[in-house]
Amino acid sequence: MLNSLPAMVENHRFRIQLGQNKWDLNREHRSAKKKCAMTEMKRTSKTQARYERIAPLYDVMEILPERRYSSWRRHLWSIVQGPKVMEVGVGTGKNMPFYPDDVEITAIDLTPGMLKRARQRAVVLDIGVDLQIGDVQALEFPDNSFDECVATFVFCSVPDPILGLRELARVTKPGGHLLLLDHVRSGNEIAGFVMDVMNPLAVRVTGANINRQTAENVRQSGWQLELEKNMGMKGVFKMLVATNGTSLPISS
Repeated sequence: MLNSLPAMVENHRFRIQLGQNKWDLNREHRSAKKKCAMTEMKRTSKTQARYERIAPLYDVMEILPERRYSSWRRHLWSIVQGPKVMEVGVGTGKNMPFYPDDVEITAIDLTPGMLKRARQRAVVLDIGVDLQIGDVQALEFPDNSFDECVATFVFCSVPDPILGLRELARVTKPGGHLLLLDHVRSGNEIAGFVMDVMNPLAVRVTGANINRQTAENVRQSGWQLELEKNMGMKGVFKMLVATNGTSLPISS
């Protein structure tokens, strides 16, 4: 018994050290998660502040692009089936004229200034829509709340797009659809490199990333990408349709 005492003491010391190491690792993990969360909060706050600043001028800034975008918006909304739909990043309400009949739409935006203008547009167009402040990265809706989620030119500016896309998967019913219209990084090697170089300036000026690889982000978020349609500029503008879980037929 006495002969085995040193070994027992050493084993006890090893267990204590192992426990301490595990506690240290857990503490470091918690600290890293906290720092990551704080970083995301700061990025989200910056995005919100940017769009709040440009909200009064946003529609004027978009007059020329909307000559092209409006037909794409109409096409995207023409395949929305509902009946319960969430629009993410409603902005000033540019999609409202294309909302289909007989669907129940909840529309969220991160920015109060944008939402104010969306409410004004809904009144002018006499459209019934539930407009709410919301962050796609932390949605306040229960699981399986919607049949479809729609976003146009939104995931270019979401600080953590994969987190946002996973949240959409959570609130979308199994078999439900995600419909996106966005600009992405060019598949051309030279053009893609230029977009990478220019991206920091683009984010600072407009709040939007110009080199996001949104189709890949959709796949990484657990969605099943069903349709990837080039809309313009040799694939820089895309329409994406994805299914949450079981595949259902989609018309394009």
